[in-house]
Amino acid sequence: MSKSLTVAVVGATGAVGREMLKTLHERNFPAAEVRAFASARSAGSKVPYGSGELVVQELKEDVFDGIDIAIFSAGGSTSERFAPHAAHAGCVVVDNSAAWRMDERCPLVVPEVNPQALADHNGIIANPNCSTIQMIVALKPIYDAV
Repeated sequence: MSKSLTVAVVGATGAVGREMLKTLHERNFPAAEVRAFASARSAGSKVPYGSGELVVQELKEDVFDGIDIAIFSAGGSTSERFAPHAAHAGCVVVDNSAAWRMDERCPLVVPEVNPQALADHNGIIANPNCSTIQMIVALKPIYDAV
């Protein structure tokens, strides 16, 4: 992957959003730019990113042009409203809410278990909740063995 990706974290002011920003930085994710989005009331505030800070931008339906990947962790209603706009703009959404988990148009992916499911997405990729991810990663080698 080249360092030309633009990545957005939607829900950046929440605990999970802040952890996602921290993880992107710690793992040296190949992004040329990382943008932080949250509600209008959080717009203009700052969130830590690496040794600096990102200014939080207001999440709106038209902010996704030029963004390659958007990591959503802002709750189901926010994902339901904004993820289709992001996908329509050409952005790949990785949604951390329950909004798209049961939608058959969106693959439910745990990269260590079923990365092949990424091939057939419509711009929105769902992931299971955190306890399910941990369990399925542990069970996958047993499944493969039998």
